Amino acid sequence: MAMFERSTKSAKSFDWAGLGWLFLFFWYFSGITQLLIQLSGTSGFSGFRQAFFMSAIWLAPLLVFPRRTRLLAALIGVVLWACSMASLGYFFIYQQEFSQSVIFIMFESNISEAGEYATQYFAWWIVLAFIAHTAVAVFLWTRVRPVYLPRGQAMLAATAILVGVIGYPLVKQIARSDTLDDAIDRFESRIEPAVPWQMIVAYRRYTEQLDNMQGMLDSASQIPPLTNLKDSMAGQPSTLVLVIGESTNRQRMSLYGYPRNTTPELDKLRDQLAVFDNVITPRPYTIEALQQVLTFADEENPDLYLKTPSIVSVMKQAGYKTYWITNQQTMTKRNTMLTTFSEQADEQVYLNNNRNQNARQYDGDVLAPFSKALADPAERKFIVVHLLGTHMSYQYRYPPTFDKFTDRQGVPAGVSDAQLPTYNSYDNAVLYNDFVVSSLIKDYAKTDPNGFLLYLSDHGEDVFDSTGHDTLGRNESKPTAPMYTIPFMAYASPKWRESHDWSFAGDLQRPYSSSQLIHTWADLAGLSFNELDRTKSLVSDSFTPRPQMIGNPYLRQQKALIDFSLIKPKKVSATDVVLQEKPAP
Repeated sequence: MAMFERSTKSAKSFDWAGLGWLFLFFWYFSGITQLLIQLSGTSGFSGFRQAFFMSAIWLAPLLVFPRRTRLLAALIGVVLWACSMASLGYFFIYQQEFSQSVIFIMFESNISEAGEYATQYFAWWIVLAFIAHTAVAVFLWTRVRPVYLPRGQAMLAATAILVGVIGYPLVKQIARSDTLDDAIDRFESRIEPAVPWQMIVAYRRYTEQLDNMQGMLDSASQIPPLTNLKDSMAGQPSTLVLVIGESTNRQRMSLYGYPRNTTPELDKLRDQLAVFDNVITPRPYTIEALQQVLTFADEENPDLYLKTPSIVSVMKQAGYKTYWITNQQTMTKRNTMLTTFSEQADEQVYLNNNRNQNARQYDGDVLAPFSKALADPAERKFIVVHLLGTHMSYQYRYPPTFDKFTDRQGVPAGVSDAQLPTYNSYDNAVLYNDFVVSSLIKDYAKTDPNGFLLYLSDHGEDVFDSTGHDTLGRNESKPTAPMYTIPFMAYASPKWRESHDWSFAGDLQRPYSSSQLIHTWADLAGLSFNELDRTKSLVSDSFTPRPQMIGNPYLRQQKALIDFSLIKPKKVSATDVVLQEKPAP
């Protein structure tokens, strides 16, 4: 039996409508979710665009085998439908796009937890939406019909589709990338918005990152514990909280003197807070900064995070039950290190499963699991809350009710009209961050704990702040002060103040780098061990001021590390604008 059938029609009578129905059928399974994501403002346009192009590849086999059109469309359609049901259902429940992080959560959850989620989020309208989604798919399938071309033209058209949708983009990524792995990773990001690649790529990346994370965890398990650890609070109930912010420049907080009222709630709490105003981060990128902030590593010894305990391990050794609540992405190539830190804790809560960092995600989601952790009957608790803070894209970090800053009042004159919306959205993100951080402090205080809560940001962000008002984002090779200046503050409960010296008035202006946080934290918590260096504790009488060093410690050229005090305002050209986090090699 002939597999090809020559068309007796002329080119003018080519069945364009039939081709359109075929494309619409395949596009529907990816396009409907991406359309909802686009219309809801959850993420940008790129996912919708990529899903549109990727849907065309299914036309290739149907052009080559037109007599099998309905059968092939049905077989392919069933697979696409099943995958689309998963991604669409996930969007209905979480208003997020399916990603490898979802795969991680699925495999980390047990049957009981899965049942709790199903009960909590089930809604009758979701069933109706699934039925409607399936009905539309069946209707589109009934409109599918063969599109005939002469054999040579059919083969040429199918080849052109595959080359245009897969071949050319892949070759382009290989040409642009330093390694084949990087090229494949970028290509996968390109095809991921479309089903079934969404599931395939997500699972492959999940297994890859899981292997990486397991290797890190295995290495961490070999790290020797602290020597001669002593705890002045041993045997006493206590709850200690570390809140890690994201991309928040303290210079944009009214708590630190910014003219716009961006931190009204923290301003009200000022008398109850120890607000340190001379703290910087060693590096302007999350992973690179937290490798130092959460361990004994610093700019001079950057690899110590691989050889010494993390702050979570320290607190576990001291007898605390540990929790990690995060609104950061869970399983991505960049965030595997963060997930490794979180997996060292006794309990984890992962809230952000978006495929794209530039997607709508609110930090208010951390409040409920934080309250649950506070209510845990464990007498000694250490809770880490990792916020998404004011990370790009800023308009996705706050709900509409926090869209307060919309005009030029309080905006530097040098900020252009084109820059104004971004400048304002960052201030609105800081405003919402103020609500979240102050809520964490208030919720913590309500439990009448014995302990303290410390908040700092991983790094800052230059949002047209430095001289020239042209820099946006972070660029370690062209540093500006806003990229490094971070908020750093602590709240202590009345019970803790009764038994601990909490008079830091003379310490608030001390020059400090968050790379030495673990020494300050141990000092505040009443811990002592041989590895503790109180000259690096911001609140110790033994504190010794040091240069606040910043830069990439792995670069070998002279003066790769510089003293933060040497950063001078300078006009930055438009070519220096950094639109996204791009760590140095």
